[in-house]
Amino acid sequence: MINANKISILILTKNEQQDLPGCLESVSWSDDIHVYDSMSTDETTAIAERFGAQVTQRPFDNWAAHQNWGLQNIKFKHPWVFYIDSDERMTPELIRSIQSAVTSSGNNVAFRIQRRDFFLGTWLKHVQSSPYYMRLFKPEHMRYERLVNPISIANGSVGDISGYLDHFPFSKGIGHWVDRHNSYSRFEAQQIVDNRKQQSTFSFVKAFTAKDFNERRFHQKELFYRLPFRPAIKFLILYIGKRGFLDGYAGLTYVILQSIYEYFIILKTRELEAQDTKS
Repeated sequence: MINANKISILILTKNEQQDLPGCLESVSWSDDIHVYDSMSTDETTAIAERFGAQVTQRPFDNWAAHQNWGLQNIKFKHPWVFYIDSDERMTPELIRSIQSAVTSSGNNVAFRIQRRDFFLGTWLKHVQSSPYYMRLFKPEHMRYERLVNPISIANGSVGDISGYLDHFPFSKGIGHWVDRHNSYSRFEAQQIVDNRKQQSTFSFVKAFTAKDFNERRFHQKELFYRLPFRPAIKFLILYIGKRGFLDGYAGLTYVILQSIYEYFIILKTRELEAQDTKS
């Protein structure tokens, strides 16, 4: 039985009336659930309130700024926070693991957990790009960077715990996924342009040797953004390098969608750079 007096829950939402009930049910063991909403126009906030969750609303600007504001301004009841999205579900093993982690956390201020993405009824076991995420943390020791797909940065030691967080990114259909990633591509393009303007420090060595996953991921992204023919390279990395072909038809479809998303980023980066040249 989980001790609800140790861990608060943070759920980010925007028009999540379809997925939110299942998410709330998977975290119902906690007595401090916060729904951090980006001005939903559907029944999201009403559903949250019916479940007894506390609702905080703020207009969305970008991922890092939005998440950092939430950690700094939401009044959590407990010292540890578990962050989850509406299309994610905690498994029983993960619930047991996070309780054990906070009970004997030692010097750790955060913990990474493994996420399973599902598509067409298939766990994308091989093609999934980044299976570990920092989701359990002390909020005063956590911050985020990047406009989209933010990097989690903990001010202190980070541990790993067992158990899966199940993710259903296509729960609202392919069209919703494409619309969302069309929006994400704009933020990614802006991030690339901003990095180039600021001449962000990049290390080829750290892209492969950095011990911290988030630091390694940052340098890998910067390396990837410098490569030509990125959509084709992404396809080969995911489908051949990560053996996405073992995930069957779901894996192939997912890789194609990710390659299209990469092409969106390239087109929008060129567009932004052209606009900067004209101005």
